[in-house]
Amino acid sequence: MIFIRSAVFMVALSLVTIYYGSLGVLMYCIGAKPLTRHRWVTKWAPATMWLSHHILGIRARVIGQENLPIGPAVIISKHQSAWESFGLQVIFPPLCYILKRELLWIPFLGWGLASVGAIGVNRKAGKDALSQVITQGRERLKDGLWVAIFPEGTRTAPGVRGRFRPGGAFLAKRAGVPIVPVAHNAGEFWRRQAFLKHPGEIIVSIGPVIEAKGTKAEELNQRARDWIENEMTRLFPHHFKDGEQEQAADKEETL
Repeated sequence: MIFIRSAVFMVALSLVTIYYGSLGVLMYCIGAKPLTRHRWVTKWAPATMWLSHHILGIRARVIGQENLPIGPAVIISKHQSAWESFGLQVIFPPLCYILKRELLWIPFLGWGLASVGAIGVNRKAGKDALSQVITQGRERLKDGLWVAIFPEGTRTAPGVRGRFRPGGAFLAKRAGVPIVPVAHNAGEFWRRQAFLKHPGEIIVSIGPVIEAKGTKAEELNQRARDWIENEMTRLFPHHFKDGEQEQAADKEETL
């Protein structure tokens, strides 16, 4: 049954992605304003969330919504699966993602992301990549969009603690906006590069706002990491029951 559900979902997701990706390209070509494109193309997210719920049996429960600030912010989120690409779009105010630029080359999906202001970064560019994040991120925030970033850079398995890169913290500091940390367990049901998706409840926890004013970017990044990883341990202790994955990831952090 899980195989059939997963197969049906992939077909439905492909059709929805082709539709909204094509819509994004069309709206860009006819000169639609960025916020207009964003409003229409991001309807892909609730449509995909609906498919995930009704076909895969994956539900989402959000805690901590009272922590959302008024006005744009930088979201620093745990990254475990592809679910975040549409889940965060539904949970938060209008946002764009900071992601590796190669994702923007994917037909339809990448085109759709590009049309709604996603910031594609060349990870090998070093300081130039950080400068790009800050410059384009400030523009998106000024336009009223939130900016979401996955500081681990890649999807990590449940129980693994990846290295948190400080790009999101630097952006929040330079733009003068707060950081909103996010923890979740999406990878428990939707694993990285896994065809089979399992039914269950994804819990998304939104943490207290971390104000950027008067704090160095490195400290902001560490505070976001500490809250996220502590929340992961509190909500999902079964991920860390033997400690092996956690210790291996902490060792990698020091390299």
